[in-house]
Formats: sequence, C-alpha cells, structure tokens
Amino acid sequence: MKIAIDDLSGPTIAAFLQEHIDDMRATSPPESVHALDLAGLRQPDITFWTLWEGGELLGCGALKELASDHGEIKSMRTGAAARGKGVGSAMLTHIIDESRARGYTRLSLETGSMAFFHPAHRLYRRHGFTECPPFAAYTNDPNSVYMRLDL
Repeated sequence: MKIAIDDLSGPTIAAFLQEHIDDMRATSPPESVHALDLAGLRQPDITFWTLWEGGELLGCGALKELASDHGEIKSMRTGAAARGKGVGSAMLTHIIDESRARGYTRLSLETGSMAFFHPAHRLYRRHGFTECPPFAAYTNDPNSVYMRLDL
C-alpha cells in the first residue's frame, strides 16, 4: 500500500469522494452531514492523502489544522471492496503520525452515530480515541459522535 498527498484533481478521486458524500447523505439527515466536497477539501489548512495498491484507489483521509496544537480528521474513507483489509488503520496511523510530526497535542474527529458508522467507531477506539464533547464549530447533535486522541 502506498499513501501519497493528493491534489484532488483526478477523476478517480472525484468519483471516490462523491461515493463518500452519497453514503453520508443516505445515512444522515442533511443538517448532520459534515463531509467536505472537493472545493471544501482544497483549502490551505487541509492536507489530503490517498491510499493506493497496484494502481487501485483503496482509501483516503485528510487532516485539517484547527490550531497550532489541534488537528481534525476529515474524509476518512475505505472503498467497499477494500474494507476489512487494514486500509482504514493504515490511513489513520499515517494521519496520527503526521499530527505528531506537526506538534499537535490533540486530534479530533466527527462521525455519524448510526449503525453504518459503528465500524469507524471501533477503528478509532482501537487507536486510542475516546468520545468527547463537540469541538470547533460543531454543536450537540444526536446524529454525530465526537472523538479525540491526546497525542
């Protein structure tokens, strides 16, 4: 598996992210969908990576700088065919390592609360994340789970 920074210009990643947004819209009410589109991910405070194997896009993830000591995970996704093969764990480990290298003292995320998101909850817990109150501009939302890792 190879993880690389992606400029979000290719049609493969555009289609992959559209599937991500479609899944979020299918499982969460509109006011609770916090997935970013291509324009939202092309911001200077966001670094976006893709994970490839043998020319096939298997997953992606992003890191948004909230403050000099605080990062947020965005757009973590593993393609359906690659689920259960360690793609999410590899991307999450990469983002955690990058957060530490940047000197962040905490890493946060928002994900859905529905059953569709339970595998993600398990992944984050395995890597040491715990539930926390809303952070940044998020508010209390029964459709969201907020998690944090102290680095």
